Amino acid sequence: MPYILAAYLIIFNIVGFVVCAADKRAAIRHNRRVSERTLFLLALVGGAIGIWLSMLFFRHKTRKLRFMVFIPVIALAHAALAYVLLCQ
Repeated sequence: MPYILAAYLIIFNIVGFVVCAADKRAAIRHNRRVSERTLFLLALVGGAIGIWLSMLFFRHKTRKLRFMVFIPVIALAHAALAYVLLCQ
């Protein structure tokens, strides 16, 4: 079970990082964007740490208060939950 949870979180965080990076690239190129709803949904299902790192690395969505508050909160909640589940 711990390996499955760890793999799940790793995969979703990689996906979150890549999707946020792709959205930043689309923003620069004035192409079709990933919706904020999709980014938050991806964060809620396990990709919050990846999205947070991508926000910091690419300076993407850093002017949006919703993202600067809720993505780190979700990421910390996921990290705490993973710690509790994996360290028992």
